[in-house]
Amino acid sequence: MPHTITSLSELEALYGEVNKASLLKEADRLVPEYRALIEASPFAALATRGPEGLDCSPRGDGPGFVRIRDDRTLLLPDRRGNNRIDSLRNIVQDPSVALLFLIPGIGETLRVNGRAVISVEPGLLESFAVDGKPPKSVVVITVETVFFQCARAILRSELWNPARHVPRESLPSAGQILAALTNNEAGGEAYDKALPERQRTTLY
Repeated sequence: MPHTITSLSELEALYGEVNKASLLKEADRLVPEYRALIEASPFAALATRGPEGLDCSPRGDGPGFVRIRDDRTLLLPDRRGNNRIDSLRNIVQDPSVALLFLIPGIGETLRVNGRAVISVEPGLLESFAVDGKPPKSVVVITVETVFFQCARAILRSELWNPARHVPRESLPSAGQILAALTNNEAGGEAYDKALPERQRTTLY
Protein backbone atom coordinates (compact mmCIF):
# COMPACT_ATOMS: atom_id res chain seq x y z
CA MET A 1 0.00 0.00 0.00
CA PRO A 2 1.54 3.35 -1.01
CA HIS A 3 2.06 6.19 1.47
CA THR A 4 2.30 3.81 4.42
CA ILE A 5 4.54 4.32 7.44
CA THR A 6 6.57 1.14 7.91
CA SER A 7 9.30 2.09 10.39
CA LEU A 8 9.69 3.90 13.69
CA SER A 9 12.14 6.33 12.15
CA GLU A 10 9.55 7.36 9.53
CA LEU A 11 6.91 7.73 12.21
CA GLU A 12 9.10 9.82 14.47
CA ALA A 13 10.16 12.04 11.57
CA LEU A 14 6.50 12.63 10.71
CA TYR A 15 5.46 13.68 14.22
CA GLY A 16 8.62 15.38 15.43
CA GLU A 17 9.82 15.98 18.97
CA VAL A 18 7.84 14.61 21.90
CA ASN A 19 6.18 17.22 24.09
CA LYS A 20 8.20 17.24 27.31
CA ALA A 21 5.15 17.48 29.56
CA SER A 22 3.70 14.32 28.02
CA LEU A 23 6.70 12.42 29.41
CA LEU A 24 6.86 14.17 32.77
CA LYS A 25 3.24 13.30 33.59
CA GLU A 26 3.91 9.54 33.52
CA ALA A 27 4.24 7.78 36.88
CA ASP A 28 4.84 4.19 37.95
CA ARG A 29 2.41 4.44 40.86
CA LEU A 30 -0.88 6.07 41.83
CA VAL A 31 0.13 9.51 43.08
CA PRO A 32 -2.55 11.45 45.03
CA GLU A 33 -3.59 13.44 41.96
CA TYR A 34 -4.20 10.29 39.93
CA ARG A 35 -5.97 8.64 42.86
CA ALA A 36 -8.44 11.52 42.88
CA LEU A 37 -9.30 10.94 39.21
CA ILE A 38 -9.89 7.21 39.70
CA GLU A 39 -12.04 7.83 42.78
CA ALA A 40 -14.23 10.23 40.77
CA SER A 41 -14.62 7.98 37.74
CA PRO A 42 -17.78 5.89 37.17
CA PHE A 43 -16.60 4.44 33.85
CA ALA A 44 -13.53 2.80 32.35
CA ALA A 45 -12.63 0.90 29.19
CA LEU A 46 -10.62 -2.26 29.87
CA ALA A 47 -8.26 -3.38 27.10
CA THR A 48 -6.81 -6.90 27.05
CA ARG A 49 -5.07 -9.19 24.61
CA GLY A 50 -4.97 -12.93 24.07
CA PRO A 51 -4.17 -15.56 21.45
CA GLU A 52 -7.33 -14.67 19.53
CA GLY A 53 -6.48 -10.97 19.46
CA LEU A 54 -7.39 -7.77 21.26
CA ASP A 55 -10.50 -6.80 23.19
CA CYS A 56 -11.81 -3.59 24.75
CA SER A 57 -14.68 -3.82 27.22
CA PRO A 58 -16.74 -1.08 28.95
CA ARG A 59 -16.86 -1.17 32.75
CA GLY A 60 -18.97 1.08 34.93
CA ASP A 61 -20.53 1.55 38.34
CA GLY A 62 -20.66 4.27 40.98
CA PRO A 63 -17.73 6.72 41.18
CA GLY A 64 -14.68 4.97 42.55
CA PHE A 65 -15.95 1.53 41.48
CA VAL A 66 -12.34 0.64 40.69
CA ARG A 67 -10.93 0.41 44.20
CA ILE A 68 -7.42 1.55 45.08
CA ARG A 69 -5.77 -1.03 47.34
CA ASP A 70 -2.42 0.78 47.47
CA ASP A 71 -0.34 3.03 45.24
CA ARG A 72 0.43 0.19 42.83
CA THR A 73 -2.71 -1.95 42.96
CA LEU A 74 -6.25 -1.52 41.58
CA LEU A 75 -9.23 -3.79 42.19
CA LEU A 76 -11.90 -4.05 39.47
CA PRO A 77 -15.03 -6.09 40.31
CA ASP A 78 -16.39 -8.08 37.39
CA ARG A 79 -20.11 -7.35 37.61
CA ARG A 80 -22.92 -9.34 36.09
CA GLY A 81 -22.95 -9.47 32.28
CA ASN A 82 -23.53 -11.77 29.34
CA ASN A 83 -20.89 -14.35 30.33
CA ARG A 84 -18.85 -13.96 27.14
CA ILE A 85 -15.92 -13.20 29.52
CA ASP A 86 -13.72 -12.08 26.61
CA SER A 87 -11.57 -9.88 28.87
CA LEU A 88 -11.18 -12.55 31.54
CA ARG A 89 -10.26 -15.22 28.99
CA ASN A 90 -7.53 -12.92 27.72
CA ILE A 91 -6.20 -12.13 31.21
CA VAL A 92 -5.88 -15.83 32.04
CA GLN A 93 -3.67 -16.22 28.95
CA ASP A 94 -1.92 -12.83 28.91
CA PRO A 95 -1.87 -10.58 32.01
CA SER A 96 -1.27 -7.35 30.08
CA VAL A 97 -4.11 -4.85 30.55
CA ALA A 98 -4.86 -1.18 30.03
CA LEU A 99 -7.58 1.04 31.49
CA LEU A 100 -8.96 4.34 30.21
CA PHE A 101 -10.95 6.21 32.87
CA LEU A 102 -13.62 8.79 31.96
CA ILE A 103 -15.21 11.32 34.33
CA PRO A 104 -18.48 12.97 33.25
CA GLY A 105 -18.00 16.65 32.52
CA ILE A 106 -14.19 16.45 32.78
CA GLY A 107 -11.98 16.73 29.70
CA GLU A 108 -8.92 14.92 30.99
CA THR A 109 -8.91 11.14 30.95
CA LEU A 110 -6.60 8.77 32.84
CA ARG A 111 -4.64 5.91 31.30
CA VAL A 112 -3.32 2.98 33.31
CA ASN A 113 -1.18 0.14 31.99
CA GLY A 114 -0.30 -2.92 34.01
CA ARG A 115 -0.66 -6.63 34.61
CA ALA A 116 -3.68 -8.42 36.01
CA VAL A 117 -4.79 -11.60 37.72
CA ILE A 118 -8.32 -12.80 38.49
CA SER A 119 -9.17 -13.33 42.16
CA VAL A 120 -12.10 -15.28 43.62
CA GLU A 121 -11.00 -14.85 47.26
CA PRO A 122 -14.28 -14.97 49.22
CA GLY A 123 -13.56 -12.02 51.51
CA LEU A 124 -12.54 -9.82 48.60
CA LEU A 125 -15.66 -10.73 46.62
CA GLU A 126 -17.90 -10.03 49.60
CA SER A 127 -16.29 -6.61 50.11
CA PHE A 128 -17.63 -5.62 46.68
CA ALA A 129 -21.18 -6.90 47.24
CA VAL A 130 -24.08 -4.66 46.24
CA ASP A 131 -27.55 -5.51 47.58
CA GLY A 132 -26.03 -8.70 48.94
CA LYS A 133 -24.74 -9.74 45.52
CA PRO A 134 -20.95 -10.05 45.19
CA PRO A 135 -19.21 -10.11 41.81
CA LYS A 136 -18.09 -13.49 40.50
CA SER A 137 -14.49 -12.32 40.40
CA VAL A 138 -12.25 -9.31 40.96
CA VAL A 139 -9.52 -8.28 38.53
CA VAL A 140 -6.42 -7.34 40.54
CA ILE A 141 -4.26 -4.97 38.51
CA THR A 142 -0.63 -4.20 39.29
CA VAL A 143 0.06 -0.70 37.97
CA GLU A 144 3.12 -0.25 35.76
CA THR A 145 2.45 3.16 34.20
CA VAL A 146 -0.23 5.79 34.77
CA PHE A 147 -0.71 9.20 33.17
CA PHE A 148 -3.46 11.64 32.29
CA GLN A 149 -4.48 12.40 28.71
CA CYS A 150 -5.21 16.01 27.77
CA ALA A 151 -8.75 17.10 26.93
CA ARG A 152 -8.38 17.53 23.15
CA ALA A 153 -10.27 14.32 22.23
CA ILE A 154 -13.16 15.18 24.55
CA LEU A 155 -13.25 18.78 23.31
CA ARG A 156 -13.20 17.76 19.65
CA SER A 157 -15.92 15.17 20.14
CA GLU A 158 -18.03 17.40 22.44
CA LEU A 159 -18.70 14.20 24.34
CA TRP A 160 -20.20 15.92 27.39
CA ASN A 161 -22.27 18.46 25.43
CA PRO A 162 -25.97 17.57 25.91
CA ALA A 163 -26.82 19.41 22.70
CA ARG A 164 -24.82 16.80 20.79
CA HIS A 165 -26.50 13.77 22.35
CA VAL A 166 -27.80 11.37 19.69
CA PRO A 167 -31.52 10.46 19.90
CA ARG A 168 -31.73 6.73 20.70
CA GLU A 169 -34.42 6.16 18.08
CA SER A 170 -32.12 7.43 15.34
CA LEU A 171 -29.93 4.32 15.53
CA PRO A 172 -30.66 0.57 15.39
CA SER A 173 -31.79 -0.87 18.74
CA ALA A 174 -30.31 -3.97 20.35
CA GLY A 175 -33.36 -5.97 19.27
CA GLN A 176 -33.14 -4.71 15.70
CA ILE A 177 -29.45 -5.59 15.48
CA LEU A 178 -30.02 -9.11 16.81
CA ALA A 179 -32.95 -9.64 14.46
CA ALA A 180 -30.91 -8.53 11.46
CA LEU A 181 -27.96 -10.77 12.35
CA THR A 182 -30.06 -13.86 13.10
CA ASN A 183 -32.72 -13.63 10.40
CA ASN A 184 -35.24 -12.81 13.11
CA GLU A 185 -34.41 -15.87 15.21
CA ALA A 186 -33.48 -13.58 18.13
CA GLY A 187 -34.13 -10.00 19.15
CA GLY A 188 -36.96 -8.00 17.67
CA GLU A 189 -39.59 -5.74 19.19
CA ALA A 190 -40.32 -8.00 22.16
CA TYR A 191 -36.62 -8.08 23.04
CA ASP A 192 -36.41 -4.28 23.02
CA LYS A 193 -39.56 -3.95 25.10
CA ALA A 194 -38.27 -6.27 27.81
CA LEU A 195 -34.67 -5.01 27.79
CA PRO A 196 -34.90 -1.94 30.10
CA GLU A 197 -36.52 -3.89 32.94
CA ARG A 198 -34.22 -6.87 32.42
CA GLN A 199 -31.17 -4.63 32.63
CA ARG A 200 -32.50 -2.79 35.69
CA THR A 201 -33.14 -6.00 37.62
CA THR A 202 -29.85 -7.68 36.66
CA LEU A 203 -27.34 -4.89 37.26
CA TYR A 204 -25.76 -6.85 40.10
